[in-house]
Parts: sequence; structure tokens; C-alpha cells
Amino acid sequence: MDNENTKDNKSSQKRLLIIDDEENMRHMLSSLLKKSGYRVDSASDGAVAMEMVDRTIYDFILCDLKMPNMNGIEFFKTARDKLWATTVIMMSAYGSIDTAVEAMKQGAYDFISKPFKSDEVLLTLKKAEERESLKRENRWLKERIRKIQENYYFGTMVARSKAMLSVFKLSEKVAQYNTTVLIYGDSGTGKELIARGIHFIGERSKKSLVPVNCGGIPENLLESELFGYVKGAFTGADKNKKGLFQEADGGTIFLDEIGELPLSLQVKLLRVLQENEIRPVGDSKTMQIDVRVIAATAKNLEEEVRKGTFREDLFYRLNVLPIKLPPLRDRPEDIPLLSQHFIDRFSISLDKEIKGITSAAMSILLKHSWPGNVRELENVIERAVVLAEETNLVPENFPSDLGKESVTDKMDDSLEGYSLKTAQKVLEKRLITRVLEVTGGNRTRAARLLEISHPSLLSKIKTYNIMM
Repeated sequence: MDNENTKDNKSSQKRLLIIDDEENMRHMLSSLLKKSGYRVDSASDGAVAMEMVDRTIYDFILCDLKMPNMNGIEFFKTARDKLWATTVIMMSAYGSIDTAVEAMKQGAYDFISKPFKSDEVLLTLKKAEERESLKRENRWLKERIRKIQENYYFGTMVARSKAMLSVFKLSEKVAQYNTTVLIYGDSGTGKELIARGIHFIGERSKKSLVPVNCGGIPENLLESELFGYVKGAFTGADKNKKGLFQEADGGTIFLDEIGELPLSLQVKLLRVLQENEIRPVGDSKTMQIDVRVIAATAKNLEEEVRKGTFREDLFYRLNVLPIKLPPLRDRPEDIPLLSQHFIDRFSISLDKEIKGITSAAMSILLKHSWPGNVRELENVIERAVVLAEETNLVPENFPSDLGKESVTDKMDDSLEGYSLKTAQKVLEKRLITRVLEVTGGNRTRAARLLEISHPSLLSKIKTYNIMM
């Protein structure tokens, strides 16, 4: 056991190299620093030290400036690439401010003038250790932030809910392939943003992403818009015109609201997916295209197939890899993150200094059912930033009816009978559970958002048997 403890102590000790041509100086410093807990090696000049840094990574080096064979500055310049993990402190009895500045310019951490007291050396090393600790902590924090941003961001979207992080992860995988994707989701959930993210992190990012709203183009124009036409195909066609599929050649076409596509065009889209070819209106020849298709819909396409308004074979061609976006009401933990994201964005675009949102205002946002999803939240935050007169958004900056309809709209879905007491308990439990999810289980923050005392919250958690 003693041997194991000795090994552990040695492995935790900082390694230090003393480079000085004076044997007495090396002996004195070695004795002092070993007593202070360092593992110490020594070298008589820069040339010997070069061989040692080839073999060992040191935490600290105390290096004399004036030495035979290779002086301190020459050693530091020559060995600099090997000292990326080492803090170098220069020493010299012949030093001047100019020499010190030169050493610092080369990257030395500090400079000690001989003769010095032992306390000076230990204090300088202690400061260097604190600085290295801060640097490590800073690197760790930067890495944490990088990982958090990687996890919480996809394209221009932000989220922290498990449901959306799963969507981000799936979308990242899908982006590396040319597989056809069908994105489901209510209006305003971010279907086009997912499509853009898939396109721009994939191999087709250097080519165009062409968005098409299938429900926004008149049926009699949609075919020529999608596939183009040749001169003379119809009255007014005085020249050949490329369609949107040709514009997307080599890239991606995003067919939004694919459920609105007329049956007559569904047949032609099916051919595009099967044969990778299109035929412009009025042309007798087909042409090959290389386009990735991403489609999106707010409709239940399986239901549309049963009703006969959407072709079953096209549905299966599109539904190769489905991605389902949950509505905002099912992921309330994303509301604070999204709100701050929009606050930051609109503060810049509207040239206002808004830092955040008060707990009372956030409570209102959490109570709302968000029928318009993320798009509605974005609009609400923009309005609030415009109206804000303080550095944080307050309840008065939001519409007076915000958050009031969610209680009554969902009453029938969650309650049985007509008891007000039962209704109160059901809704209270739901809201407490939601806020605890949003705060990551932080009960102090949750109590503040709920506007109740901390003991009262603990009592309700126990009463309702809320698991976290």
C-alpha cells in the first residue's frame, strides 16, 4: 500500500527542470523545490536541457539567461515547439529590463533577477500554477460551451428538450446521405429550418437549396414552375424556361406542404423520384437531373392516402426517412432557450439593449399553449422587444390574453367530471411538472417561476408524488 501511495504522490507532483551553469544554484534550488513538493531535474546548460525536454514533459522550467554552449534565450527559441505544455521562468544575475522584455516576447511567463530570496521563487511558481489552473479551466469551459452549442444547435435552430435533440441528431445523420426525407410537423415548428440544416451540413451545400410552397402556387402554374417549359408550349411561352427542379440540380429541392400537391402532379413527381428525370411542359424529351428531395407536411399523409387524396406509392417514395417535429406545447423546456435566442437576435436587429426576461414574464410564456408554435413565440418576443422600456422583458410587454387559453382549451382532454377541486389539482400538478422540467429540477428557480414559496413547492411535490 505504501508503495502505491508513493507512486500516486509522484504522479500528482509537478515536474520542474532547473537549467543553470552554477552547481551551487542548481543544488540550492533543487533542495528548496523538492521540499516544496516538486519533482526536480537539473541541467548545466541549454544543450543538455534540450536532450531532457526531448524525453520529458515538464510543468515548469527555471532557466538561467547567461550560460555557456547555449544561453537561455537560445534554448527557449530552439525548444519552444516542445514547450507547449510548459511554463518557463527566466533567471539572471546579469539581467536588465531589455533582457526581461526579450524573454517575455519569446513567450516566457516571468523573469526573476538574481540574487533572489527563496520566497520569490516559490511565489512566482505559485502564481504560475494559478495561471495554469485558470488556463485549464478556461479551456474546459470553452470545450463545454462548444459541446453545449453542438448539442443545442442545428443550423439556425436551438433546443434542449430530449425530443428536439433527437431530431437534431437524426437530421445530422441524414444530412450525410442523399436519402429522401419527409418532415412532419404543425405549422411553425421549423420544418423548413430542419430542411435547410440538412442541406447546408451535407455534401450538396455548395449547390442551391430551392424551397417550393406546393400550396402557394396555383395548380395551373405549378407544373411549369416545377419542371419548366419550352418555347411555344402555351400562349405567352416565348422562350424556354428552367423549372425549379433544374435550378436545384446538384442541390436540394424542399417541397413544403407536399400534402397540397394535386393528384395530377403527384404522378409526375413520382417519376422524378423513381427515374431522376423530368420533362418540361411542351417538350417531347426528358432530361436527367440530380436533385435531393426533402418534403414537409402538416397533414397526416397516411390519412390522406386512405381518403384517396394522396397517392400511396408516392407516400412510400417520400417517407423513406421520416422526421417528426413535436409542437412547442409538448416541449416547454425549450421555451426559455428559444426566448433568449430571439431576445438576443431582436436586440441586435432592433438596436435595443434587452438582456433577458423576468420570471413573471417567463411564467406567462410557459402557461401558453402556443398554437402557432416557434413562429408564434418568435413574433411574441419581437413585439415584446419593440415595446420594452427596461433591460428585461416584463409581463406588460406581452399580449394580455397570452397564456390564458391553455387552461380551458385542454380541460376536456385531461379531466373527468366537473369538480373544480379535481381540476385545480390536475392543472397544478401539470404546471409544477412542466416548470421542474424547464429548470432541470432546480426547485428554487421553479418556486420563483411558479410564484410560490420554496416550502410550499416541496409540499406540493410530495402531495402530487411528482418524480424528477
